[in-house]
Amino acid sequence: MTMMTTPPLLDQEEEEEMLVPHSDVVEGPQPMEEVAQVEPTSTVENQQVEEPPSMKFTWTIESFSRLNTKKHYSEVFTVGGYKWRILMFPKGNNVDNLSMYLDVADSSTLPYGWSRYAHFSLAVVNQVHGNYSIRKDTQHQFNERESDWGFTPFMPLNELYDPGRGYLVNDTCVVEAEVVVHKLLDYWSYDSKKETGYVGLKNQGATCYMNSLLQTLYHIPYFRKAVYHMPTTENDMPSGSIPLALQRLFYKLQYNDRSVATKELTKSFGWDTYDSFMQHDVQELNRVLSEKLEDKMKGTVVEGTIQQLFEGHHMNYIECINVDYKSTRKESFYDLQLDVKGCQDVYASFDKYVEVESLEGDNKYHAEEHGLQDAKKGVLFIDFPPVLQLQLKRFEYDFMRDTMVKINDRYEFPLQLDLDRDNGKYLSPDADRSVRNLYTLHSVLVHSGGVHGGHYYAFIRPTLSYQWFKFDDERVTKEDVKRVLEEQYGGEEELPQTNPGINNNHFKFTKFSNAYMLVYIRESDKDKVICNVDEKDIAEHLRIRLKKEQQEKEKKRIYKAQAHLYTIIKVARDEDLIDQIGKDIFFDLVDHDKVRSFHIQKQTPFNLFKEEVAKVFGIPVQFQRFWIWAKRQNHTYRPNRRLTLHEEAQSVGQLREVSNKTHYAELKLFLEVETGLDLHPIPLPDKTKEDILLFFKLYDLEKGKLRYVGRLFVKSSAKPVDILPKLNQMAGFDPDEQIELYEEIKFEPCVMCEYLDKRISFRSNQIEDGDIIWFQKSPALNGEECQYPDVPSFLHYVHNRQIVHFRSLERPKEDDFCLELSRVHSYDDVVERVASQIGLDDPSKIRLTSHNCYSQQPKPQPIKYRGVEQLSDMLVYYNQTSDILYYEVLDIPLPELQGLKNLKVAFHQATKDEVVIHNIRLPKQSTVEDVLNLLKTKVELSHPNAELRLLEAFYHKIYKIFPHNEKIENINDQYWTLCAEEIPEEEKNLGPNDRLIHVYHFTKETAQNQMQVQNFGEPFLLVIHEGETLAEVKVRIQKKLQVPDDEFSKWKFAFLSLGRPEYLQDSDIVSSRFQRRDVYGAWEQYLGLEHSGTSPKRAYAVNQNRHTFEKPVKIYN
Repeated sequence: MTMMTTPPLLDQEEEEEMLVPHSDVVEGPQPMEEVAQVEPTSTVENQQVEEPPSMKFTWTIESFSRLNTKKHYSEVFTVGGYKWRILMFPKGNNVDNLSMYLDVADSSTLPYGWSRYAHFSLAVVNQVHGNYSIRKDTQHQFNERESDWGFTPFMPLNELYDPGRGYLVNDTCVVEAEVVVHKLLDYWSYDSKKETGYVGLKNQGATCYMNSLLQTLYHIPYFRKAVYHMPTTENDMPSGSIPLALQRLFYKLQYNDRSVATKELTKSFGWDTYDSFMQHDVQELNRVLSEKLEDKMKGTVVEGTIQQLFEGHHMNYIECINVDYKSTRKESFYDLQLDVKGCQDVYASFDKYVEVESLEGDNKYHAEEHGLQDAKKGVLFIDFPPVLQLQLKRFEYDFMRDTMVKINDRYEFPLQLDLDRDNGKYLSPDADRSVRNLYTLHSVLVHSGGVHGGHYYAFIRPTLSYQWFKFDDERVTKEDVKRVLEEQYGGEEELPQTNPGINNNHFKFTKFSNAYMLVYIRESDKDKVICNVDEKDIAEHLRIRLKKEQQEKEKKRIYKAQAHLYTIIKVARDEDLIDQIGKDIFFDLVDHDKVRSFHIQKQTPFNLFKEEVAKVFGIPVQFQRFWIWAKRQNHTYRPNRRLTLHEEAQSVGQLREVSNKTHYAELKLFLEVETGLDLHPIPLPDKTKEDILLFFKLYDLEKGKLRYVGRLFVKSSAKPVDILPKLNQMAGFDPDEQIELYEEIKFEPCVMCEYLDKRISFRSNQIEDGDIIWFQKSPALNGEECQYPDVPSFLHYVHNRQIVHFRSLERPKEDDFCLELSRVHSYDDVVERVASQIGLDDPSKIRLTSHNCYSQQPKPQPIKYRGVEQLSDMLVYYNQTSDILYYEVLDIPLPELQGLKNLKVAFHQATKDEVVIHNIRLPKQSTVEDVLNLLKTKVELSHPNAELRLLEAFYHKIYKIFPHNEKIENINDQYWTLCAEEIPEEEKNLGPNDRLIHVYHFTKETAQNQMQVQNFGEPFLLVIHEGETLAEVKVRIQKKLQVPDDEFSKWKFAFLSLGRPEYLQDSDIVSSRFQRRDVYGAWEQYLGLEHSGTSPKRAYAVNQNRHTFEKPVKIYN
């Protein structure tokens, strides 16, 4: 869970991740989900090591909200003989989040070259509900450059300061740090292939979850062989073919000596960089990838492989007790989700899976011709697959807190799993008892961290031998069985006492690393599954292609290895300056990356190099004169001096070392050539100490353009006025044209271009070799007014100009128009230009939103009125600069709007079959009652005295009925849907035994052969009366929804609790199902209206922004 920035671009496909410590300026998006380093406690030989020193430190911060320092440090504590402290940014380190880091307290006094390695977690304790404390862990090697490490976005400030959340109690914040100090290993010199025979996978940013799954699948040889046999051709591109990308990845894992990149594979998924920095669920990826491969294998020689390996079947049954009636339904599965909470081990989870439920009393089963009957309901297994994938339900939704929580309870799993135990109690009567369901553990996928993020890695024994291996991104290590089993069970662990004589309290801390997915292989199938896979299983075109790529890579490696023997010489000429100035560049003289390069051995004499130049450019050696470029203190780059005869007699390597003190591998030269009237080279003039080489640029103020016009030698004692006729000639002006001269001094960070006094000497003007002189016609003699009348104003314009692409916020993928603006334009300048472009009279009605360079979407929050000083502030997102802005046209001025709270409220018209979204604007201190009163003036009511209520809905379920006196300032309609409706008359006079229940529409969808309930449409509340049958309730529902008979007859009615439907018959008493009290919230028990392949009659677009939720895994190709 370290902070991460976007990986830099490398010249090879093996992109590297980059981990960064805290800085006062945030340098990029820092998704905290990922730990890219590995625990250093593993040893290759598996020798026993003593327990590393550890400690839990608690920091209580009083008067927290009154802290007025940017940085706040805890007291120093000692772990492993080292001094540590917590560094906190109470108001965030340039983000809207609390920022926290572990800091080496005495880093400033430690000796040169110090380092230490620690695995640690930081937590903000929830003082009301301890289970909801926010905890994040990571590991880091601390050193001089990175003496602190942690989490810039630790938790949102609005959550921290919300008094109802429990993180601040009596203005006191409690922070915990658990630190384990490990011995240092030489991480970078470790060779996984040499030590283990296996290689790892590179992490793209937050792809450890994918890496652990890919390693698990790769080490199922039958699966790997099937992937190799999927048809691909030599013309396929890996970025567009999942089979080819997976084949290439598996080939490299099998034959490479170093870790393998996954970028080709994720590109074949259709993912961009943003997807690679979004951590997902490994279980979800497993299902999506299996489905995709199953589809890709259809019609090929390996069709059905996924089913053969992973598919099992179970039977859902309902069996009557008193009559001879049994209902069964066979379903298939590719993985099984096992409960962790309340279960001691895998066997307890299977016991719970097949637990028999009694249907009796008010919950009797309607058995067709037998009517209501006592029955038992359950699940039994018909057959298990050769490869059994068990997904452990470590994450659950806590309905009381309305958040996901991780279950870190201790949960054991055996090396051998016997699913025939107790006389085959998990098996159905139809199961083939001749098949021995004895399984051996093959893989353990581990999640380390909390619900807000973490790190995935895998323990695998590829050949089912006694030796286990840990696959942690790039690093593969040998592990003992204790690390695989006991340390991945979860639960709590007691920290050893650091000062037994001082503090006798025993601290227990929750182990946040625990098993998340288990893979077992059936003993009777292991010879088939763990088969031999060699080169003959790999398509010939693939072998040839990959070997060729390997050879190319080897050539590049040799080139890099021999780079020290060569020098790159870049030669710029007048032709390059003419081509580039005014087109590609405006400042300095040339872009050296666009000039001719020569790759020359260092021992080559420079005079021989001149002969090569003569061949390439057609310029005889005697007409060549070379100048060395030099970088000046003001960061400009100019020809500095001529090469001497002594220097030209040296080798290329010697010359580079003499001329370039910064040890760049490149030698940059300017080739001076003189040409006659016939444009052929002529002998070069002698240069004395008095001569200065100057370069001249012409600014055409009438056209607003510039160009390079040439160079001259001038005498340092001469005056600029002496060369005016020559400059007029070079520019094509009349000989007596009045011109002004300027010196280009620098352009970063700001432009400096000063007027050149023509009446004093060049020496007095401090002009030297390589200087650039601009000239133009005198503005005073030019009759027309120009936008940029002189060279300095033109250069300031060029330096700050910015082409901005404006997009309507309603169409964020399409450019509406482009404007050329200046980065120093004020907020008012920008909105005025936009208003002018779209023909809007009032610029204050324009609202702008910045662009998120990483998600390629608008930022969630728009720019406030005059909330930034200038355009450049609008375009910067962390350390990235964009050229995109989004705009919207408001119906009232933005300053006025910012004083109001805007809510989108959906209202179902009582007299019309439609739902209308109303925008409600009120002062922020208004109440829900004010909202409803305003809404009454906008909608059509069934009668003048109708009362309204405001509901909060999310994913088509009702979660809250707002009190009329609640303030609207904190109501969130960005992620939740607000619905208003009339209160039915029957609800106003509820009897003592009447119940108000939730009624939701739903469909059943099958994903990976597992049924899931999907809610849709408009949820609503309904009164049910004691003793009322379903048939009677249906009449009222049909009347309420105004559904035609033919459509209504297709609906099924079910009682749903925690997402599980129990279908009702017309004679069932509905109120009897809603007596239970052992549920988290009313929304989790509801009457469901099941639609089969139909959409709701009145469905409105729900504003369900996914910003606060994990983005679903999608494979697009």
